[in-house]
Amino acid sequence: MRKSTLLIFLLSFSVINIYSQKAGNELLGAFKYDDFKTPEYCGASCHADFYQQWKQAMMSQAFTHHWDEIEYFELAVPHAEKDPVVAEVKAGCNGCHSPLAFAAGDIPPKRPEFKTRANEGVSCDVCHSISGFKGDVPYNFNYILNPGNTKYGTRGTGESPEHQIKKNDFLATAEFCGTCHNEKSPYGVWVKSTHLEWKEGPYSKQGVQCQTCHMPPAEGYSAAMGHKYPDAKQHLFHGAHDPGKVQGTIELRIHPDLNEAEPGETVKFTVALFNAKTGHKFPSGSVEDRIVWMHVEAVDAAGKVYHLKVDKKGFPGEEFTIASDDLAYQDMSIAKNDPNFKGVRRDGDVPVGDRIFRMAYFDPQGRMTIQQWNTKSLGTDYRIGPRETKLETLTFNLPNNVAPGKMKVTATLYYQRLVPSVARFLKVPEEEYETIKVNEHTTYVTVLP
Repeated sequence: MRKSTLLIFLLSFSVINIYSQKAGNELLGAFKYDDFKTPEYCGASCHADFYQQWKQAMMSQAFTHHWDEIEYFELAVPHAEKDPVVAEVKAGCNGCHSPLAFAAGDIPPKRPEFKTRANEGVSCDVCHSISGFKGDVPYNFNYILNPGNTKYGTRGTGESPEHQIKKNDFLATAEFCGTCHNEKSPYGVWVKSTHLEWKEGPYSKQGVQCQTCHMPPAEGYSAAMGHKYPDAKQHLFHGAHDPGKVQGTIELRIHPDLNEAEPGETVKFTVALFNAKTGHKFPSGSVEDRIVWMHVEAVDAAGKVYHLKVDKKGFPGEEFTIASDDLAYQDMSIAKNDPNFKGVRRDGDVPVGDRIFRMAYFDPQGRMTIQQWNTKSLGTDYRIGPRETKLETLTFNLPNNVAPGKMKVTATLYYQRLVPSVARFLKVPEEEYETIKVNEHTTYVTVLP
């Protein structure tokens, strides 16, 4: 028994040690909060407009955002304190969500209500103190942080009474973003890979960087006393949390194989879904949380509504891409001290039979999880890649009592940032899992009398 316990401990320690070495943990406690200027200082002194943009972006809310707070304090920290394999996430989450707290060794930081400097999230001085990254691949906060009187920028021009300015091309690269938008779990699984998806896609080959879309250029000033530039990078960082960014991302078109049909006849509908906007897959980032699904309804001339279920394609793991009543996320029981927890509905409020565009995450027991740190394997990646078109078919056998006349058939793609069943279980505010309509398209079939 003692040998088995020792073996388990050594294996767990080995996993933790490997993760720590790769996660840039040499930054942990390497600095003090006072080594960094506050965002308010930057905004009040010179960069008021950029400060206001940042303040409304998720960068400023990386630690204080409702879901991030709940996920960290109610799931990650309790889990890390009970399971040595994932112990590192107690500190590691802060490497990207509150870099100042991580660099100051303030682990775990106090909750946002205490208003410590951890609340600054990804602040101005963090990004403009990064000079590069260590290793061959940017991930798990392996950025190089050099706080001080020299601030890095992509121009290296201008003068400031507050600090020195040094040109650093790294800040204009996708690799800069990849230091936090790529992540490996303690089990060595890529649980976030937005930068890698971009690198493998068509836009990287054309020189389109993350900043092209998420920090679009516009005429303006980089500082109050600075020069006016035709391409001042806006600090908007709009993405998965912006309805305006999500809406229209995927184009939908639905068409029937018959324009006219009689009751009892079968009509086959094809839906083409084209990723027209994103330089990475859709959805991306926190894929374990996101849910994107296609819903198709037919309405006959009398107003009766029919739900059309997607045809199965038969690929391995497809069951996780078609909505069901199955339960999942049982590993939340670790943090909740409830060994009898049966899970919550895997697909939230998605109607049974709808197609879901996701990549499932599985815990060490092979159960689907939303806890990326507890992810040991991944399911089939059924997301929509950049410039990729997916075709879905739906076979509809017209009921004998269907009303004659024009039948309207609509395909709609929906998006939620968090699976509602998980959100409700953890008491996440409803606005955090609002349903956003990505796009829709309608076609018609004439039902003959």
